[in-house]
Amino acid sequence: MHVPDGFIDAPVSAAAGVVAAGAVAVSLRGARRELDERTAPLAGLVAAFIFAVQMLNFPVAAGTSGHLLGGALAAILVGPYTGVLCISVVLLMQGILFADGGLTALGVNVLDMGITTTVVAYALFRGLARVLPRTRRSVTVASFVAALVSVPAAAGVFTLIYWIGGTTDIPIGKVFTAMVGVHVLIGIGEAVITALTVGAVVAVRPDLVHGARGLTAPLKLRVDGELVDVPARQPVAPVAARSPRGLWATGLITALVLAGFVSFYASASPDGLEKVAADQGIDKKTEEHAAKDSPLADYGVKDISDARVSGGLAGVIGVGATIVVGSGVFYVLRRRRTPDAPAGSAHDREMV
Repeated sequence: MHVPDGFIDAPVSAAAGVVAAGAVAVSLRGARRELDERTAPLAGLVAAFIFAVQMLNFPVAAGTSGHLLGGALAAILVGPYTGVLCISVVLLMQGILFADGGLTALGVNVLDMGITTTVVAYALFRGLARVLPRTRRSVTVASFVAALVSVPAAAGVFTLIYWIGGTTDIPIGKVFTAMVGVHVLIGIGEAVITALTVGAVVAVRPDLVHGARGLTAPLKLRVDGELVDVPARQPVAPVAARSPRGLWATGLITALVLAGFVSFYASASPDGLEKVAADQGIDKKTEEHAAKDSPLADYGVKDISDARVSGGLAGVIGVGATIVVGSGVFYVLRRRRTPDAPAGSAHDREMV
């Protein structure tokens, strides 16, 4: 759903940029409460992982493909404010280095792919967390539903933006039906990827998952037909004190393999927005990307003729650049965190 230059007129693109910049500024402040010395490095990893998975277009229907948007995944793993920043970093790297998503449309993309997906997904996730049982399975189920809904929600927001500032005269009802229809299908893929990833992390380190804070319930035993709490025992090495380095290394290796190798086998069909744009005539006034001459444009390394090597190397460079920039941002935010700002509000520390 990367909107290119020329889809949305200049005034609306500028207005979207102002809104996106304001949301990013708010997120910079909010992320200070979400990040601590253990989760700050993981936030950079989440951004790099989302970059890698976005290279894996999967087929959906009728010659159309889709890829992860990542807002739900980021919000659940590292928090909604940090999640917005993760997606913003990914979009910035894609636009500048890979000519993916217009530079004049960067505000539109951040508003649509970053803010909309993160806010919708996290609000729904928290709502489900209040009514579902306090289990790891519930976190996975809530992640699936939140991710599923976030994608057509973003498609709806794009349609609204296009209705206000689209550069071609297309009946908005047709655009809405086409966009939401195909992105419901893409949302299923998003939901599967998000649920699998969140479930895998919760299974090994639930203490590092923002949406799973307070997940551990007291162990109970059945005595004379009644359930009673088992007396709490102080563990030798509390889970909260364990280093996240193992998870970080595993995540980084996974991201590098996905971007450097698996991405070669991604679907070559146009993604949801490209397909709808071509079918409905939205792309009539598409402009050339300002970074079209980038040595990494279109996810390939210039002057390397072997497509597998070129694409794989570009993916690895993208993962590296994203994790460096993302980790730098989150390191600075953690350093600027005030002593009286705990990692997460009382609401965020509620039992999922």
